[in-house]
Amino acid sequence: MNIEESQIIGELVAQDYRSASVFKKYGIDFCCQGGRTIYDACTKKNINQKSVIDDLELSMRTPDQQTIDYASWPLDLLADYIEKKHHRYVEDKTKEIQPYLDKICKIHGERHPELIEISKQFNAAAGELAQHMKKEELILFPFVRKMTKAIRENVQIATPHFGTIQNPILMMMQEHSTEGERFSLIADYSKNYTPPHDACSTYKVAFALLKEFEEDLHLHIHLENNILFPKARDLEKELNAR
Repeated sequence: MNIEESQIIGELVAQDYRSASVFKKYGIDFCCQGGRTIYDACTKKNINQKSVIDDLELSMRTPDQQTIDYASWPLDLLADYIEKKHHRYVEDKTKEIQPYLDKICKIHGERHPELIEISKQFNAAAGELAQHMKKEELILFPFVRKMTKAIRENVQIATPHFGTIQNPILMMMQEHSTEGERFSLIADYSKNYTPPHDACSTYKVAFALLKEFEEDLHLHIHLENNILFPKARDLEKELNAR
């Protein structure tokens, strides 16, 4: 596959998730800021575009049996998957991580005051994500399922109370950006989740879990911003054109 500097990052990752590892390597956000071109992202970070493109092309030539073609899934299946896998992950891991952060703040907070800020940011993210996911589960995803069923059964559906699906989508994308920025701060405060030399086992586990949490959140947001949301807009247009 020939990669061009004018290609949209999120669309490229949606086509082939192997490219995500390359963008991670160069610190390029492919989820919350996936609407940029490769050129724009590289220019902003002063990164050699040719190096990025060469690595992208190499990644796509490398077999990966675990790459899942999410873009080919029906939208109701994708919504179910996000809810059952990623929403549950956030709920479960939040409960696991918060006690670890509380403990290391008490023990190491005086020597490592950045832990206080990391805990503050994570707790804020936990609260916001809980509300965010409920809005998706109660409003956005049910309408996605309703549209998918209407297309499948060739029937009409009533206009939703929010008018057009673009309205909740824009709200969700803004909230995604907020959480992306929040975890960027956590990564900075933690030196990309690198425990200091005096870190205890709990400290190391907390940072490992935070890193895993951020990686899952990146995939979670990517699936919505770059696949679910654009296809949901297209589905609504198809229904309105009938």
